[in-house]
Amino acid sequence: MDEVTISRAIVENYMNDFMEAMDVDVAVAGAGPSGLVTAYYLAKEGIRVVVFERQLRVGGGMPGGGMMFNRVVLQEEGKRIFDEFEIPAKEYKTGYYVADSLEAISNICSRTLKVGAKIFNMISIEDVMIREGERVAGLVLNWSAVTWSKMHVDPLIVRCKVAIDATGHDAEVCRLVVRKIGPKLRTKTGEVIGEKPMWAEKGEREILRNTREAYPGLVVAGMTANAVFGSPRMGAIFGGMLLSGEKAAQIAKKLIKAR
Repeated sequence: MDEVTISRAIVENYMNDFMEAMDVDVAVAGAGPSGLVTAYYLAKEGIRVVVFERQLRVGGGMPGGGMMFNRVVLQEEGKRIFDEFEIPAKEYKTGYYVADSLEAISNICSRTLKVGAKIFNMISIEDVMIREGERVAGLVLNWSAVTWSKMHVDPLIVRCKVAIDATGHDAEVCRLVVRKIGPKLRTKTGEVIGEKPMWAEKGEREILRNTREAYPGLVVAGMTANAVFGSPRMGAIFGGMLLSGEKAAQIAKKLIKAR
């Protein structure tokens, strides 16, 4: 085996995919469960979608389960999506299902890749590109290692018709919009309101209502949606995350068709 051939194979294959990802229909920030589910439903219909994850691994908070017990809970509505991904879930009590969090995120990631979505890890979103009369038209990327090291290295850009903020509690893309152009989000204050204390029932109920276009060309999904619009966090129940990802994909498709 030749080490240079191995290295060339990695660089060439990666760069081919990365070049294609620089001009897509939908760019998703965050490869947690909601971001991956969004990408899955879009790619399944032939929509060009790419996911950028700042960490080494995908999955967001799902792999850790509840307090590092690698199990997650979902309700009846969310189990429909688990069934589609062929993730086993045992009924614990009526209306409550429990699943292995590692198996869950592994299946979701694998299926998302198999339907054609591209996922790039270790890449952070450091800015947004706004065009066409104040509309998000792209994401500004840099290696996560550059961000963590606080080095001054200029970024690169991916152009998209719709961006999805699925960065979780931090709502990173939405905060970038506010920081760069002011309080112009579609919230009561125009800013990221911030998540409220734990209340699983209310948080799960409100996450679908909060999954929407928070700024022209920018849709929020998963815990980002509740953080942006000021709803409670939910803890280790993930049905709402999955359903939010499904809804975000539906919204993105409508936005693409409307352009």
